This record gives sequence, C-alpha cells and structure tokens, in this order.
Amino acid sequence: MSSPAKAAQSPASEAASSPAGKGKSPTPGPASPAAAVRELSVAPKSPTPAPAGQNTPDATGLLPGAHWAGQNLPEEDADNDWDSSLGSDIESSTASISSSILQYRTINGRTYHSDSVTNTSYWGPNDQKQNEMLDIFHHAITIALDGDLYKAPITDKPKNVLDIGTGTGLWAIDFADKFPECNVIGTDVSAIQPTWVPPNVRFEIDDYNKEWTYKADSFDLIHMRWITGTVNDWHALYKEAYRCCKPGGWIEHIDASGAVWSDDGTVEEDMALGQWGKLWQEAGRHLGTPFDILEKNTQEEGMKEAGFVNISKTTYPIPVSPWSKEKKWRDVGLYFYAVINQDLEGATQFIFGNVLGWTKEEITQYLAVMKREIKNLNIHAYFPYRMVYAQKPLDA
Repeated sequence: MSSPAKAAQSPASEAASSPAGKGKSPTPGPASPAAAVRELSVAPKSPTPAPAGQNTPDATGLLPGAHWAGQNLPEEDADNDWDSSLGSDIESSTASISSSILQYRTINGRTYHSDSVTNTSYWGPNDQKQNEMLDIFHHAITIALDGDLYKAPITDKPKNVLDIGTGTGLWAIDFADKFPECNVIGTDVSAIQPTWVPPNVRFEIDDYNKEWTYKADSFDLIHMRWITGTVNDWHALYKEAYRCCKPGGWIEHIDASGAVWSDDGTVEEDMALGQWGKLWQEAGRHLGTPFDILEKNTQEEGMKEAGFVNISKTTYPIPVSPWSKEKKWRDVGLYFYAVINQDLEGATQFIFGNVLGWTKEEITQYLAVMKREIKNLNIHAYFPYRMVYAQKPLDA
C-alpha cells in the first residue's frame, strides 16, 4: 500500500502470511506465530512515537489548559501549502426507543446520548453537526481502504453481520446495499440513524459495554470502527464478539489512540498537535475508557485472548490535512481536514472541560492553535489508524 508521502512515511501493513519486516515499528507488539509484521517506517527523530512495550503511558509532558490561554496565536506561514438463520425468536439486545432515550443531555447547547441507555460517559455529541462529521469520516476511511468497506476475507455470501457503534449507520447501509441477502444490524447508544434504509438493515439502541444478548455463533462478520474511549473493558468486548461470531466468521476493528505522529519531526511535543493524544489518553484514564489501544497492542492481544486466530493487522497513516504529494492520501487528508474542522468544539468540550477541568477560554485558545497548525501544510501530521481482523476457528 502506498503512503501519503514516499519520502516521509509509509503505512504499516502486518499480514499473517507476509515475512517479518526489517524496520522498527513505533508500536511493536509481542511476537505472534499468526501475524508477521511489515512495519511503519518512522524517522528516528520523530517527536511523537508511541510508547514502547506494554506499559501504561503516564502524563509526562502533558501541558495544562492555562498554557494555551496564555499564548498568542502563531502567525500565518507565508510559505504554507495550502437473517432468517438468527431465528424468528431472536432475543433483541435493543432497549425500547422510549421518550427517555430521546431525552438527550445538553451541554453548552450541544446534545449527548441519554443516560437511560448507558452510564458510560461517551464524549461525542449526537446532534446534526457531529453527525455530519461522522459521515465525512466514513468517506475518508473508505478512500483510505481503496473503496472497500472491509478487508477481512469473509464469505462471499454473508447471512448476518453486526456493526458495533454504527453512528449514523452509513457503513451498515452501504454493506446492506452490497449484500442485499444479508441481514445487517447496527447498534448505537443514540437513535441518530436514518429511517429510509435498505430493507435488510435495522438499527438498535444498545450499549456494547453491557452483556450482549445475541445468540452465540450468529454473525459472519462483526465490524467495529472508531470506538476508542467508549469501551470499559476491551477484553470483555472481544470475548462477547467471539461468542456471537459464527465458527469461521470474522471480527474487524479499525481504530486510533488519538496520538498524532510525523515522520520528519514537523510535529513537536509542545505543539497542540503533539499534545492531542496525551490529552485524550489522560482523559481516558480519568473515565476508565482507555484510549491507548495502539500503544498497548490491545486489538491483537484482546482478539488472541478471546480465542480468535488468523490475526492480521495494518496501520493506515491518515493525514490531518491534504499535505501529501500522492493523490489518494491528499484526498484522504482533504476529507480528514474537513472531519477535524467540522466539530472540534463539540468533540472536545466534554473531555477538556468536564473531565480535564479546562476553562472555556483555555479550550478555545488551544483549538485555535491546533487549527492553525493543521492548516499549515508544512506540518506533515497524521493519525495512525490500525485495522485488525481475525477469525473464529471453524472447530470452535
């Protein structure tokens, strides 16, 4: 797979059948007979590498909110380059869509999921502005995956598929269109999905942190995307997925830890971009919903512990802006630039204000600095998104 900039970086692609890579990975995981590694090439002086090993990263280098409130905005850079098989009596894991579910919480004029569905402190709003951001994100990731909805080698004729944390439901809708004979279920804690959908897709209000009530051995594919910071116990989540996956079926999970990397030293630790991952991971420690899943190799280790085999992982470097010289990654960066700028305030006000205790002024100033950095195409920043898929053994 080609990288955003040949001279600067290349995505890590770790496949079960490929020989072990020769470079050093910024997020090395323990050796596994099921998955050899082709690693992400990172310049030795990269200022934002993932912590080595499996230790929980601390808050070293974390700057307080007051740091940003006391700064002047940087000047513009003049050189900037701008199924029926489930059975008719399937136990529904859906909470009834009652008035209590639709009574969303409001924080600073933004709405969040109802506490009647879950007690997990999910940080993202569920209003129209945030939903538009999720739709743009879906498009950006689809481009990064070369137009594919998934990479796992699933059956050509899937019967039942589950999309965990479906958001606005675009992935589930697109999958249902691709496989009209497949029953597709999308779950979320907010009823934000459209009602005009293909007949073979349905959406359910559910909290995946609670025990799943789907029957065992039900799904050909269980799909998860961008649910970091919403999961209390990743190992329990993967075990539930293993139980509900058919023998021979697959799980696929693509996610990030919030960390922003650069291969050429253009992201420094004391920049707003350099602080971004530290802030989210610190908030995750407060909430009990960890963000550091890449640093701890949580996806691969969690799936392996649950019993999955044939594990494969690939890391996609998603540019924060259209700085890449390669068309594909420039397009991805353009859409991800739109993702970030669509609703930075909504994504951060709960985490930075309610969890980290920042003032409104501190949040506003920090985001102003970050937007200025993202706008500078001389800063070659990217989010590493890691995809891991694995199979439930046929004899399970």
